[in-house]
Amino acid sequence: MSTPGRIRLNEASIRLDSMPVAGRDVAVTPSAEERAAIAAQLGLGSIDALEVKLHAVKFRGGMRVTGRLTAAVTQPSVVTLEPLRQEIAEPIDRIFLPGGEKQYAGPANAEIFVDLEGDDVPDHFEGNEADLSDLIVETLALAVDLYPREPNASLEDAGYKPDLDETSPFAALQALKPKQD
Repeated sequence: MSTPGRIRLNEASIRLDSMPVAGRDVAVTPSAEERAAIAAQLGLGSIDALEVKLHAVKFRGGMRVTGRLTAAVTQPSVVTLEPLRQEIAEPIDRIFLPGGEKQYAGPANAEIFVDLEGDDVPDHFEGNEADLSDLIVETLALAVDLYPREPNASLEDAGYKPDLDETSPFAALQALKPKQD
């Protein structure tokens, strides 16, 4: 069952029950329509290219997925609003385990220990097949520059001058700074 707003990519799933001992290679190259849907979901101008090469092996009753995501993304500069192209190359290394839903979560107000230095929490899948669409979209979202701009671009170059009032709180702080000889 698909959740509204979630993108499902063709060929982005792996069946655990039919995986060879040596593992399985998966190559995902989303179509133009799928790339447009991902771009809209992430608020990007466009995704010009997206290719994901993965290798899955059985691991602790589930699977470990490693590989690489490469992409070319175009989005407007935050300074000049001119389109900028960003090339992305991100490694992928995730563990998927079956059955993420627990029947009993524990008593209310129970303390929970979170190890911030430990390994990432594994992802879960139901049944014999893991859909890797969310992994791909998440990896791309985390790799995209949120505030792209041209090298050495500034607001002053775009015609915007900051309005610095000498009576600002920072000017008052400057008066408190010791004078150097």
